Order: sequence, then structure tokens, then C-alpha cells
Amino acid sequence: MRMIWIVEDEQAISRVLQVYLRKEGFETRIIERGDEVVKLLREGLPTLILLDVMLPEVSGWEVLEHIRKRSSCPVIMLTALSDVPYRIKGLNGGADDFVPKPFDPNEVVARVKTVLRRQMGWRVDENVLQYGQLTIHEDAHKVCLSGEELALTPRDLSLLLFLGKHPNQTFTREQLIEQVWGMDFDGSDRAVDLSIKRIRRELTDWSVEEGHIKTIRRLGYQLCVE
Repeated sequence: MRMIWIVEDEQAISRVLQVYLRKEGFETRIIERGDEVVKLLREGLPTLILLDVMLPEVSGWEVLEHIRKRSSCPVIMLTALSDVPYRIKGLNGGADDFVPKPFDPNEVVARVKTVLRRQMGWRVDENVLQYGQLTIHEDAHKVCLSGEELALTPRDLSLLLFLGKHPNQTFTREQLIEQVWGMDFDGSDRAVDLSIKRIRRELTDWSVEEGHIKTIRRLGYQLCVE
């Protein structure tokens, strides 16, 4: 699921963006207050966040700071403050792109796609993802490192495939259990930690500059790639 959070307190803008993004197959969630975003960050992160600067209660700058403390989730800033110093502030603060208002919603959608392509790494073809020497074959249900197939249990393989298809996104243990183990799993979330430990062992020879499985303290895990 490709979920986009539209963090914007002007409904006329957020509704238009929602329509255009849904046409491109994205799921959307409109959030009007900065403090609400901060609360939702504790539950997990979307695929990308469109973030207005001028928000009630908690500003977009503060929200961006909260996001960057937890994750490298892609963020595109939306603002009427189009002066260069403001754009520099957003980019230096960790924003992936900056779109000044007023804007054409088609341009916003195009920028969303561009940022996500950068985050997703190099897609060799429709069913193969490449992160440096790590190759993920979605249809063949296998992962190779430097051309050698990794020896993973079916469950560990499914977990790595899931993380690989959602790079730089943080998932809680509960979310990973739901996606990989299934809703009927009645064991401990410790199973996720053990699975991650085994996967990391198999990825020992993967260059840390290309990627690694990152632990997000008090939240969960993400496959962190450049």
C-alpha cells in the first residue's frame, strides 16, 4: 500500500491533492494539524508525507524535526513562503523536496513520483529491485547478495522481501507480524527480533554504505538504503 499523508489545513488544497494522488493509485490521508501528525508518528509512517509549513498548534518545521528524529520517510514541503532562505531551511532540515504555493497539482504528483523513485533504489525491471549488491526478486521470492542467493528460512525471506519492497519506511513489530506472520499469529513479538537477527547475519557482507536494517528505538525496523 502506497500511503501519502497530506498535512494541510486548507481543505481546498488538500482535497484537490487527494483527488490527483488517488488517480495515480495512491492511498491518502488528510491531516490538518501539526500536533496530530506528531501523535500519529508513534504508530508508524506512510510512504511519503506532503507537509505544509504553516500549520496550527505545531508548525511544519517542528513536524519535520520530529520525523527526522525517527525516520528517513520522504517529506515534500508545501508552502507559500517561496523565498530562497525558506527553501534552504526546509532542505537543510531534511526535506526531500520543496514546492512553493500556488502550485499545479500535476507537478506535485510528478515530484512525489520522483522522490519515491529515488527512495526505492534502482528497479531493474518490474519485479526486481537492486540496492547495490543486494538484489530482490519479488516474483521468484528470493534475495541475492553479490549474485549468491541468501539461505533464509521462508519466514525470514518473507520479512526481508517485505522490508525490501518498502525501503526507508519504519514498521512496528506489530505491523511486521500482521504483514508477514499473519493476523492469526499468537506468539510473542520477540519473533520479529529473532528473525531480524538472522537476516542481519546473512547480510554481513552487504556494504553499510549501500544499506542495512536499522533499528528505530522504541518503534521498530526499517531497511535503510541510500
